[in-house]
Amino acid sequence: MLLKQWFILGLTSLLLVACDSDTPPKSHEIAKITQVTPGFVPEEPQRHGDSKAGYDAIINKPYLTCGIPYSAYQKSNLFQPPQYGLPGRTGINKKLPYYQTYYETQEGIGLIVNNCLLCHGSSFNGDLMVGLGNESLDLTQDVVANAEGIGVYVEGEQEAKEWRKWVDRITGVAPYLRTDTIGVNSAVNLTWGIFAHRDPKTLAWSNKLLMDPPSEKPTPVSVPPWWRMKKQNGMFYSAAGRGDHARLEIMASSLCTESVKDAQVVDSYAPDIQEYIASLEPPTYPFKIDQSLATQGEDIFNTHCVRCHGTYGEKEKYPNLVISLAEIGTDPEYIKTAMGSDLDRFGPWLAQSFYGQGTHVAKVDGYLAPPLDGVWATAPYLHNGSVPTLESLLNSAQRPKYWTRTFDTKDYNDKTLGWNYTQLNHGKAGTKKSEERKKIYDTTLIGYGNMGHTFGDVLSEQERHQLLEYLKTL
Repeated sequence: MLLKQWFILGLTSLLLVACDSDTPPKSHEIAKITQVTPGFVPEEPQRHGDSKAGYDAIINKPYLTCGIPYSAYQKSNLFQPPQYGLPGRTGINKKLPYYQTYYETQEGIGLIVNNCLLCHGSSFNGDLMVGLGNESLDLTQDVVANAEGIGVYVEGEQEAKEWRKWVDRITGVAPYLRTDTIGVNSAVNLTWGIFAHRDPKTLAWSNKLLMDPPSEKPTPVSVPPWWRMKKQNGMFYSAAGRGDHARLEIMASSLCTESVKDAQVVDSYAPDIQEYIASLEPPTYPFKIDQSLATQGEDIFNTHCVRCHGTYGEKEKYPNLVISLAEIGTDPEYIKTAMGSDLDRFGPWLAQSFYGQGTHVAKVDGYLAPPLDGVWATAPYLHNGSVPTLESLLNSAQRPKYWTRTFDTKDYNDKTLGWNYTQLNHGKAGTKKSEERKKIYDTTLIGYGNMGHTFGDVLSEQERHQLLEYLKTL
């Protein structure tokens, strides 16, 4: 089951943001790393694209170009019919799960590869939501042995060559992807792991490390929803990604690209994908809303929340503010490591590469307060997914130290606004069964802390109840 979800590593935390400018990046500009203070993130020009073409690219084009030979895929136990239909899928793609795409090489070898929706698509209450982060992805195991095992189904020299290329890529990055808990994502580490195996100027892959790799204990992140990206001027939880977002967006495709020319092919339709992301609207809350309570909750929101998260409705305004670590108080590991010491090490690689052209990186000691469109659908909460419900986000005393959930995307609590969960009296060390251990969210682990964002603690229980009802309307 794990390999069925995970294979071909279609992971990316590289959030897609679109603006209305047609100004392209200047190709001679390279990525620069600058230390900036928390506060306003300015808007920068972005390339313009076509949203319809962007949707087609997501569901039909190969973002990744290495994978399992189609014939081997059919013979193995990986093949499964699509559970959800995606309008517009063509050819063999119609027969595949939504997160997989068929790709044919120049030599005529058909491959099954993952697309962006492995991480950026998920079901909610039985329906597929394109753009909803996949909070049930299992990255806790090493899948190299499973990838090698596919070789028994591979036939012919050309198929074997493509299969071996895929296995080599997985073998190269697998050590840096294993999380401690199902649901959290290690996509930042994926990017750094790819960099460690590629020449920055030619993008040629080396099975041997070309620089010191990232940690084998990746900093966990929760995958944010695509529909909020059109409001954000900076990419990633710290708003570190500045300049041409489309260029930064395609870095995860470098798992399979062999040259700058290959990267340019993906880059040619990256602005289209951006435009599609910009067209996405948040889903409508599917359950009952008490409009009287919601109106009262809006007053509370406007008093306590708008400075960071903005206003909604007819006169929407999003402030694009990075809030300092000292004020927000949430787990600092992502800022200190993934967007701190790791960025210092891997930033020079980016600066020399195709992906650095027209981009720059801002180091900042804080987190971007996100827009809250469709926030009710995006549990668990905080950048590391450490808080299971919005109710517990607004009342820090309710946050469980150790907890687990079923990962059933129909198991939603419309009162607490989050996944139903079970609070435990022990962490991972308290169980020897691996299948149980990997489902436990242990907030005592490095990077998994659930501290901070205590602004809701000043509210009364009734005020929090009213505020939760208002958040259903966003």
